Amino acid sequence: MGEINLLAVFVGAAAFFMIGALWYGPLFGKQWRQLNGITDEMMQAGPRPGQNPTWLIMLLAFLFELLVVLMLGHNIARTNPSPHVIMMMATGFAATIMAPAIGINYLFQMRPGKLFAIDAGYFVVGMAAAGAAFILLG
Repeated sequence: MGEINLLAVFVGAAAFFMIGALWYGPLFGKQWRQLNGITDEMMQAGPRPGQNPTWLIMLLAFLFELLVVLMLGHNIARTNPSPHVIMMMATGFAATIMAPAIGINYLFQMRPGKLFAIDAGYFVVGMAAAGAAFILLG
């Protein structure tokens, strides 16, 4: 078993997070907010009492992504796979574990399929970016 490449973990999590900024910003932000019932007025007003402040949401999102990418790094260290297998692992985690978990949750919440596509797509693309970090820094 090899050592976990911590630099790749941090770079991969940062790439995952930056993909999120693009994904939920210029790419799909407006659609995502509409599907969640978030208006421009709500965005301008900021968090209501009892809601988490934006800085905390961003910090926790990064820490959760860091945890996911750390697990990917652990699996890479245990198996020492070739680059194409790293990408299969990274996107496979997203497509076969993360996206279905979101899907199950959204089914019971009766959320729109379009919202699922946006959110699940983010995980697949974000994990692909994390996998690329391991390949580039391996």
